[in-house]
Amino acid sequence: MKDIKYKDYYWQNDLLRLRAMRPEDWEEHYYNLFDSKARRLLQYELELPPTIKDAKAMTEKFAYFDPESGRLMFTIESLAGEVVGALNLCGIDEKNGTFGIGIQVGRDYRGQGYGTAAMRILLNYAFNERRLNKFNVSVLEGNIASETMMKKLGCVQEGIRRQTVFTNGKYMNEILFGLTREEFLG
Repeated sequence: MKDIKYKDYYWQNDLLRLRAMRPEDWEEHYYNLFDSKARRLLQYELELPPTIKDAKAMTEKFAYFDPESGRLMFTIESLAGEVVGALNLCGIDEKNGTFGIGIQVGRDYRGQGYGTAAMRILLNYAFNERRLNKFNVSVLEGNIASETMMKKLGCVQEGIRRQTVFTNGKYMNEILFGLTREEFLG
C-alpha cells in the first residue's frame, strides 16, 4: 500500500488524528477499563470487572462506523500512531439539529490536550458538515477535567440536574453544558 499523505487531511490537527475504530483497538479500551475512578465519571456508575470478551465486543460493535450502532465512534491517535483515546458523535437529532459527544482519553495521555483537540475536530464536523446546531452534554459533579474542557471549548453551563445520579453511595448532580454553532464559530 502507498504511504498516506496526511498534509491536507480533515480529521487531524497538529496534535492528533481521528480514524474509524477498529476491532484491534480492544486492547487499549480494555486497559482503560481498569481506571474505575475515570470510568465512573464517564459512565455515571461503577462497572462490573472488565473482561476481554466484553472489550472485544464493544470495539467490534462500533468498528468502521457501523450505522446500526447508533453512533460514529472514532479512535484518537497521536501523530505517531499511538491510540490515546476514543470519542463518538451520538444522540443525533436531525430534526432539531442537536447532538452529543462522548469522549475518553486514556489514562496515560490525560492532561496533554488530546481531548480538547479531538473535540474541536468533531465539533467542527458536526456544525460545518452535518449542519447540526446545538451540542448538549452533561458532566457528573466532581469531573473537574471534563468541566474544564467544556468551558475551554466555549460551552455554556445551562443548568444543574440535582441529585439525578446515584453512585459511590450518594446522589450526585449532573452539570448541563451546551454549545451552539454560532457560539462555536465565534
